Amino acid sequence: MFVRIVKLSFQPDKIEEFLANFDEKKAFIRKSKGCNLLELYRDKTNTNVFFTYSYWETEQDLENYRNSDLFKGVWAKTKVLFNDKPLAWSVDKTESLL
Repeated sequence: MFVRIVKLSFQPDKIEEFLANFDEKKAFIRKSKGCNLLELYRDKTNTNVFFTYSYWETEQDLENYRNSDLFKGVWAKTKVLFNDKPLAWSVDKTESLL
């Protein structure tokens, strides 16, 4: 399993539009094959900055999602709202304490 972390920075007046789209699509994203967890975080200081964390079984599962019509539709509506280039990391989870 690995984790995909994406940092998204939005125009302040576009945040509600992003949140509405995320709310509409989050269950579909989470149900994508191989997606085990989807989380959205908001920076406490820079409130126009968000992070998504998604847990994937395999890198191919993420690639399949990224090539899906669902992703293409979500991304088309999201990228026009940015005020900075998004950043993304794929990391292996090495430890978790609950």
